[in-house]
Amino acid sequence: MSSAVAPKNNAEKPTACIVLADGTIFYGHGFGASGVIQAELCFNTAMTGYQEIMTDPSYAGQAITFTFPHIGNTGVNSEDDETADPVARAMVVKWNPTEPSNWRSQQTLTAWLAKRGRIGVGGIDTRRLTRAITHQGAPHVAIAHDPDGNFDIEALLQLARDFSGLEGLDLAKDVTCAQSYRWDEQRWAWPDGYPKTVETAKKVVAIDYGAKRNILRCLASAGCDVTVLPATATAEEVLAHNPKGIFLSNGPGDPAATGEYAVPMIQEILLTTDLPIFGICLGHQMLALALGGNTLKMSHGHHGANHPVKEHETGKVEITSMNHGFAVDADSLPEGVIETHVSLFDGSNCGIRMVDRPVFSVQHHPEASPGPQDSFYLFERFSASLG
Repeated sequence: MSSAVAPKNNAEKPTACIVLADGTIFYGHGFGASGVIQAELCFNTAMTGYQEIMTDPSYAGQAITFTFPHIGNTGVNSEDDETADPVARAMVVKWNPTEPSNWRSQQTLTAWLAKRGRIGVGGIDTRRLTRAITHQGAPHVAIAHDPDGNFDIEALLQLARDFSGLEGLDLAKDVTCAQSYRWDEQRWAWPDGYPKTVETAKKVVAIDYGAKRNILRCLASAGCDVTVLPATATAEEVLAHNPKGIFLSNGPGDPAATGEYAVPMIQEILLTTDLPIFGICLGHQMLALALGGNTLKMSHGHHGANHPVKEHETGKVEITSMNHGFAVDADSLPEGVIETHVSLFDGSNCGIRMVDRPVFSVQHHPEASPGPQDSFYLFERFSASLG
């Protein structure tokens, strides 16, 4: 073992531990569900939105270290889930969740995690753990919560080392919808919550690779009549809905793996129609692959709600929400496809478009609910392209 880190409150017996594949161990206090999980460990720098983050399908196969210490202080409610159940496998925080203080709270974070079968670990030196993630590059881990504090460290270390990682995994099939449905909720508004949209002529088919509900709400708020199809939908099934445009959603896993079935569908749409296409996150990567580009695995990815992104054509810098561990290789983009956005953190690609067609995509999540709304114009741009 390379090192072991005790919980913040050494007077209490540890009831949870995080074992990295390199042998580093972090001891802490468990909350939520008990048990053991394997995962890729990432960190998220957002100051709010932990419920949305835990239920974001793009986090499939991952455990999340929250760098902001006040996690759980607003509780949880029935309206803010991005999908039906938490997708992230575990959460790691500095301080144990406190009693919530928010008028919308319906349940404590601890109770919510326990009911949903997700482990929480508190009392962790999240700064040190974040440095480990940064230096190692999204390490593989085993996380255990045992109320009695009994841990088989050797077995947990082996679990961490046996984790296959996310490269080569098609996780979109695990989080996509089982069948098509119409989406009619718009963005949340005081005092009535989510208003319903009426049917419009701007019919859009959204391909669900792990779509967040708030992204679908933003499409509806921008005037789109949204029908959602599973990730494996064929071009024939898509076009049978007579859409005015195609939306490619966010999602988890290795884009090359999902691309085995998604890319041929997109290419057929591009070849046989002139429909506008808008992609976000994994949808951005799917579009890039369909246009002839490549993707690559990042060291520790981008996860947070404070990432600066520059739009080349206007020079505008937007503060964005990010959640991705793979990126488009800008150097691989073919003639006729240009880079539109770039991360100011590391220069990685954050957007592309075709020069002669209304086909574009971005790596970040422009809905950022909650979070910065600098990039909401992208939904309006897509809606305007539908005629």
